[in-house]
Amino acid sequence: MNVTIAKFGHPATLIAEYEHWVVLLRPAQPTLASLVLAAKSGATAFGDLPAQAHAELKPITATIEKALAGFVDYAKINYLMLMMADPHVHFHVIPRYDGVREWQGHRFADAGWPKVPDLNQAVTLDDAQIAALVSDLRDAWR
Repeated sequence: MNVTIAKFGHPATLIAEYEHWVVLLRPAQPTLASLVLAAKSGATAFGDLPAQAHAELKPITATIEKALAGFVDYAKINYLMLMMADPHVHFHVIPRYDGVREWQGHRFADAGWPKVPDLNQAVTLDDAQIAALVSDLRDAWR
């Protein structure tokens, strides 16, 4: 694992692990069920990943999209590769929707809809909420 993965709360935020990637819950939730899809390698450029890591994205993204469709009923999904503050290859996976979604009494509005997601308008979860949402998303993965 690398420091980018650790920064996003691994192992507490781990939803799924693959040979080259991990799927983590994003602790700050700009929309409900926002994730981080992070490469396990030390690569800091997308093109530096091995071909197998690129190939593995196909089944992982299909699983993400299926799980989140059932969990949050998104209209669109954004994969943002920002890598400004966190150097290792990763995507912020932001389900997009018009209106609000609710989970355990919390309201998650998509503040940027229908334009660019507003990552600064996020619900920050505490440790117990992170554990509960990770558990719910792991169930959705099945």
